[in-house]
Amino acid sequence: MHTTFPVKSIPLPNAISRLSDIAINLWFSWNDSAKSLFASIDEPLWHQVQHNPVRLLMETKQETLTRLAEDGGFLRRYQQVVQQYDSYMQGETWFKRNYPQHGHQAIAYFSAEFGFHESLPIYSGGLGILAGDHCKSASDLGIPLVGVGLMYRKGYFKQKIDTHGNQITENVAYDFNKLPITPVLVPSDTTGDHGQPSFEELYITVPVADRTVRLKVWLVQVGRNPVYLLDADLQDNSPWDRQLTEQLYGGTQDVRIAQEILLGMGGLRALRALGIPTGAFHINEGHAAFLSFERLREQLDQGVPFHVALEIVRASTVFTTHTPVPAGHDAFPMPMYEYYFSQFFNTYGAHKDAMTSLGYDEKKQLFNMTHLALHTAALRNGVSKLHGHVSRDMFRELHGHIDVKEVPIEHITNGVHMSTWLAAELKELFSRFMPGYWLEQQTNRDLWHSVTTIPDASLWGTHEALKEKLIREARANLREQRRRNGMSADRIDEVKHYLSKDALTIGFARRFATYKRATLLFNNLDRLDRIVNNPERPVQFIFAGKAHPADMPGQDMIRHIHHVSQMDRFRGKIVMLENYDMDIARALVQGVDVWMNNPRRPYEASGTSGQKAAMNGVINFSVLDGWWEEGYDGTNGWSILANPDGDDSAQDQENTESIYHVLEHEIVPLYYDRHNGIPSRWVEKMKRSIETLAPVYNTDRMVMDYTNGTYIPTLSRIQRLVADQYAEATRVADFKQFIRSNWHQVRVLEVNDGLSNGKPNARPMDMMKEVTATISFGPVWHRDAAVDLIYYEERPEGWEQVTVPMEPARQLSEGTFLYRAQIPAHLRHGAHFSVRVHPISDSFAHRFELPLIKRF
Repeated sequence: MHTTFPVKSIPLPNAISRLSDIAINLWFSWNDSAKSLFASIDEPLWHQVQHNPVRLLMETKQETLTRLAEDGGFLRRYQQVVQQYDSYMQGETWFKRNYPQHGHQAIAYFSAEFGFHESLPIYSGGLGILAGDHCKSASDLGIPLVGVGLMYRKGYFKQKIDTHGNQITENVAYDFNKLPITPVLVPSDTTGDHGQPSFEELYITVPVADRTVRLKVWLVQVGRNPVYLLDADLQDNSPWDRQLTEQLYGGTQDVRIAQEILLGMGGLRALRALGIPTGAFHINEGHAAFLSFERLREQLDQGVPFHVALEIVRASTVFTTHTPVPAGHDAFPMPMYEYYFSQFFNTYGAHKDAMTSLGYDEKKQLFNMTHLALHTAALRNGVSKLHGHVSRDMFRELHGHIDVKEVPIEHITNGVHMSTWLAAELKELFSRFMPGYWLEQQTNRDLWHSVTTIPDASLWGTHEALKEKLIREARANLREQRRRNGMSADRIDEVKHYLSKDALTIGFARRFATYKRATLLFNNLDRLDRIVNNPERPVQFIFAGKAHPADMPGQDMIRHIHHVSQMDRFRGKIVMLENYDMDIARALVQGVDVWMNNPRRPYEASGTSGQKAAMNGVINFSVLDGWWEEGYDGTNGWSILANPDGDDSAQDQENTESIYHVLEHEIVPLYYDRHNGIPSRWVEKMKRSIETLAPVYNTDRMVMDYTNGTYIPTLSRIQRLVADQYAEATRVADFKQFIRSNWHQVRVLEVNDGLSNGKPNARPMDMMKEVTATISFGPVWHRDAAVDLIYYEERPEGWEQVTVPMEPARQLSEGTFLYRAQIPAHLRHGAHFSVRVHPISDSFAHRFELPLIKRF
């Protein structure tokens, strides 16, 4: 089915009519020339409408547009932007060069939030920004990705801070007709005037509990790729159902489970209604995992047996988990789950137990969305190396009795979209000293060595200009806070003296959750006073961030920061900005000198704000958690130290001391060590940060990793499985069913470790011996199982499992085989090593896809 998308009804002179095309494609948000062009139409209005080009064009006076259509300078810039846009949309891409055979099938990317730009406020924080950056790089690379999410009438919320530091939540209902989105149109059954094809808006329906919810489908065009958003705020729906897409992360658990049904099940129905051929499905966090239920329903409706349907769904699904603590994973009481799926299971009741078991958490007796995603995705990953380990440990029990390192959850470390987050001034500077194609080949580490050739004065001068820009924006934010709170003219006016462009400036901005410990800096105010108010080497701090409206401890942190900022000794030197969004984030990561992050390890899954800062020459000062644990090399920033095995109180104390000590003895002295007004050693560290981190922690590298490591293997595997009327899928599903049914007959009969009378002999550690094991497989073919010897070696990082494959030596009888392997001679069976048997198949996506283990 062909789909057309309307252009906003904006009356534009013919000479500049393509402005509407660019205004409704979020490509503008990462193209500096396009943003500059829109700003030049009416700069005050551009800022007033939060850089929303649709509202800008709608609210610009017609005479202004007419004048611009006759302005030679504007027309030249306009034509350059149009040429850039057309070249981008039609150009050759990385994906087409590398995977031309896979361009005909889309990868569907499901996420509860998308942070594309401040003009489309349907994001709350890191997860949404990451999803937005993922889509942008997918477009840049030409990956046929299609996004699916929800269109929230009130977005997240606007934050205001009152005179007492209380967070005030303001919910704003957005007029979708003034946003850079368009309703999706599909061909209608009737014809228009003069026999022309006619189109109608696309609506779909989704069963929710005992009723049906109708959804309108909206399009966000993100460069080359579409993102479809579902909207329940329709007159056809009940007042309660209309509120289901009212707000991101708002409402009760009832709202949450209903939202996730709309996202997962409704999202797939939208793709089917659009006729988009989709080969792989990427679930970005567990919110969208009900997608798997809808895909199972599709297969069942086609007469596919349930076990085969599950194999097809698993083989074509990728799942990314972002949450390093069990409490952060959505889970619902079983009566609530059963109520909301009552209509669904009226039809598919025969499979209720099997489907429910995919998400059932037996220990907590809850339906867990992450469990559902893990059980219905063949390829799963965390978002940093450390988070991969944390996730494997967290979900180890779902995979049988295997070592944590063997749990089939990999990691793909997050990145950020360079064109979005790198300052335009730095792009221009880099282009003068790096090869002209550096941005398109940003993952090439060798190119970034050229950063060292940038003159110190040039890099420092650019950074100082960005810092001054930040200070202007911070002062404007603080003035507006005071004006709105009814403070006196003198109190408003004094803000012009707040923050100095000459002082070392440290930024801390993120979601205010307790594990992020935003107030750790304030544990010793007298010591902080000496750091901040050193007359020769002053230091200032800029804070920003929102706490969830239901997170009272997070809001307490905001009050605490505000309270400290109002103390005479810190006034104007520690400030708290309100309504942290992508606009403020850009100014901060481009303008501060140091980016500080002190989460309680290992609760930061990845973190990406520091990655944004690093590519802008802002130096990271962080706990070795998330991405920084792998990005830090000892020369490109500073670490905040603590014993990771200590309890929370010990970590807090050690991290606090580390913060003060590193500030006093390393960061502050280095910043103020000047030669001819330039801190050359500081600039050297800026360059080192850019050179080592920018080519690695960007979403081009990240999305390439997803493509090479998950998308292409998934597309290739599912093509094999569904060929010839699901022949391979049926074979694999039947094989698994057979193994499950007969695994109880697999037994380890005997292990001979070569020791007489079971007593150890003193043997050198470097000597080897042969161990044999007698295995009875029953009806299972012995080649469908792996037999391993497992023992542990002490390494610097602790005891580590060593796996030695055993090979069949000879068949002893029907279904019984003798296996053997060589291991260090001093090891004894039972005390030092064991034998493990588990099923294997070349058709499995990973070694432990079937979590059945026999140990002896």
